[in-house]
Amino acid sequence: MKYIPYQINSGQENMQIDENLLNLAIEENSQESILRMYGWSSPTVSIGKNQTLDGINLDFCKKNKIPIVKRPTGGRALLHDKELTYCFIVPCENLQKGRSVIESYKEISGVLIESFSEIGIKLDYPQAKKISPAKSYCMSVSTGADLSYKGQKLIGSAQLRRRDYILQHGSILIDIDREMIKKIFDTQNIFENVTTLKDIKANFSDMFVLEKIIAKNFKKYF
Repeated sequence: MKYIPYQINSGQENMQIDENLLNLAIEENSQESILRMYGWSSPTVSIGKNQTLDGINLDFCKKNKIPIVKRPTGGRALLHDKELTYCFIVPCENLQKGRSVIESYKEISGVLIESFSEIGIKLDYPQAKKISPAKSYCMSVSTGADLSYKGQKLIGSAQLRRRDYILQHGSILIDIDREMIKKIFDTQNIFENVTTLKDIKANFSDMFVLEKIIAKNFKKYF
C-alpha cells in the first residue's frame, strides 16, 4: 500500500489531488491501494457529487470567504475545518466483497474501528435512519457508511466507484465550530447525533498520533 502523509491544501487542491490519484491508478491499472491523509488550509464546505447548494447559506459563505467545492464522492454537505480527512483508493478486487457497496464500506471502516480501539474509543456502525430532505449537513445524518461512538456520529464517509476502483473519502471530527456550522446549514437539531474526538477524549489532543495509528493499520490490512 502506498501512503501519502498528512499535508494541508486548499479545498480545490485536495479534491483535485484525490481525483488525479484515482485517474492515475486506473490509467496504470495499478493493483496498489493508496491512503492519503490531509487537512484544509481554511474552513471549506464540500458538497457531494450529486448535491445542490440548497440548504447552504451562500451569503454567509461569501461574506466570510468560505470556499465551496464539489467532491467526486457522494454524500451531503460538510464543513471541513478541525478534522482529519482521509482518502482511500483501492481496486474492488483487493477487497473481500468489493462489488458490494455496504460490505466494502464495512471492510474499510473496520480498519478505522481497529485504529480507534488503540486509543480506547470503541466505534460501531450507527443505526441507519430515514434521511430528511431538509437535512443538508452530512454529519447530522447517519447511514451504513458511517462510524459512531455511543450512537453519535464521529466519522462520515462517502464513495466514488469508477472502472472497478473505489475512492472513499472520510472526515474524522477532531473538533467542530458549532456556531459557524449553524450559520452555514439551516438545520434544526443539527448536533444531536454528532460527536468529536475532543468530546470523547479531551486529553487526547495529538492528531498526528491518530494519523500514524490509522496509517499503520491500513498498511497492515492492505
